[in-house]
Amino acid sequence: MNRTSRISRARSSLTVLAGATVAAGLLVTTVAPASADKNTPAQGPRPTVVLVHGAFADSTSWNGVMRRLRHDGYPVVAVANPLRSLSGDSAYLKDVLAGIDGPVVLAGHSYGGSVISNAATGDENVRALVYLAAFLPEKGESAVDLSGKFPGSTLGAALRSVPFTNADGSQGTDLYIQNDKFRHQFAADVPRAETDLMALTQRPVTNAALTEGAAEPAWKTIPSWDLIATQDLNIPPKAQEFMAERAGAHTTEVRSSHAVSVSHPGTVAAVIEEAARSVR
Repeated sequence: MNRTSRISRARSSLTVLAGATVAAGLLVTTVAPASADKNTPAQGPRPTVVLVHGAFADSTSWNGVMRRLRHDGYPVVAVANPLRSLSGDSAYLKDVLAGIDGPVVLAGHSYGGSVISNAATGDENVRALVYLAAFLPEKGESAVDLSGKFPGSTLGAALRSVPFTNADGSQGTDLYIQNDKFRHQFAADVPRAETDLMALTQRPVTNAALTEGAAEPAWKTIPSWDLIATQDLNIPPKAQEFMAERAGAHTTEVRSSHAVSVSHPGTVAAVIEEAARSVR
C-alpha cells in the first residue's frame, strides 16, 4: 500500500470514529434528562410556596426552609401574619394570595394552619395545603378548643398576658410565652443561643384570635399534607393526629418540638416539595 492510500484510509477511519462519538453524545444528551426527571416536579413553572407563621414566631422562623426551597427553584413568599383575629388574619392572607399569579402551595405552622384553612376556601389558585405542627379546624372550632381536646399541652402555664387597647377603644389581651420558659415550651430541640433570640423577637397573639371559631375549612376541598411534631408541648401530638386523620391528609411524623420549621427545616421543605410535586 502506497503512502497516499494509507493516509486516505486513516482519514476514513477517523471520520467513522468521529461520527460514532457524535452519535453517542447525542444519545446521552437525549436519554439523561428523561432519567433525571423522575423525582422532579411536573413540567412547567413551579408553584409559588406561601408560608404563614403562627403565634409566638415571625417570618424568620422559615429561614432554613426558604433557603432549601429557593435552592430547589421554588418561588417563596413568607407572610407576616398579623395575629390579631382569625377572620382578620385570614382576610389579610386572602389579599396576599390575590397578588400572586399561578398555582400556590400554602403552608401554615401552628395557628397559621387555622389561617390558611380559612383563607384558601374558594381560591382556585391554591392547589395544596401543608400543615406543620398546626391546627386544622372544622367550622366553628377554635385553636383553644383543639389544643384542649387531648392532654399534653402545657402552654397555658407558660403564657404572660398583656392588656392593650384596640383602635375602636375596646380592650384586648396579647399573649406571650414567658422568656424563661420559651425554650422548653416552644423549641426544646433548638440551641439555646437561638431560642434566647426567638423569645425576645416573638410576636404576640391575641386571646381573641385563639378563641375565634373557624369558617368553612379549605382542607375539605383541597389536598392536604400534615407534618406531626411528636414532642410538641403546644399542640398535643394526639390532637395533631386527630386533625390530620379527619382531613384525610398525607401524614408524616418527626421527633420535634413545636418549632419544627426551625429545628427540622429539611424535613419541612421535603413535605412542602412533596405537596408541590402534586400540582399540575
